[in-house]
Amino acid sequence: MTMDTTSSFISFTTRQAGLSEIATALYLLKSAATTLQQKGIDQWKIWLDPPAEKISWVEAGFIHEEFYFILIEDRIAGMYRLLTQDELYWGPQQVNAWYIHSLVILKEYSGQQIGKRVLKQLINEAPTRDIPLFRLDCNAANKALCAYYESLGF
Repeated sequence: MTMDTTSSFISFTTRQAGLSEIATALYLLKSAATTLQQKGIDQWKIWLDPPAEKISWVEAGFIHEEFYFILIEDRIAGMYRLLTQDELYWGPQQVNAWYIHSLVILKEYSGQQIGKRVLKQLINEAPTRDIPLFRLDCNAANKALCAYYESLGF
């Protein structure tokens, strides 16, 4: 999956992450956890010092080619994980869905609506892949994230 999104905001592309880039994904998760903690949000604090099972969860995502990097001028600016099944968190499901996890935008790129634009692109692409439903990684206690997703129509 590759997207090239341009507008009055900074332009970006996406590309599938390679198996050799797991350390980059862990860095992005830790960076996001640090930024969230600075905002008083503990949702991702586990990524500050992830246990083995969380690292294995990331590794499995790389093995199954589920991670995508967001690039600005060939520099990794963020990532997301896109799954077609998520039995760990959602159990077996009969309806096709895309499960979005680990949407991270580095702090220096905040304010460019990159996350919103990535999600909009995926929403637009979903019907062409017979995907009628999205499920998002969101803690209900994180009111800001819930409001963000709701502003996108979720």
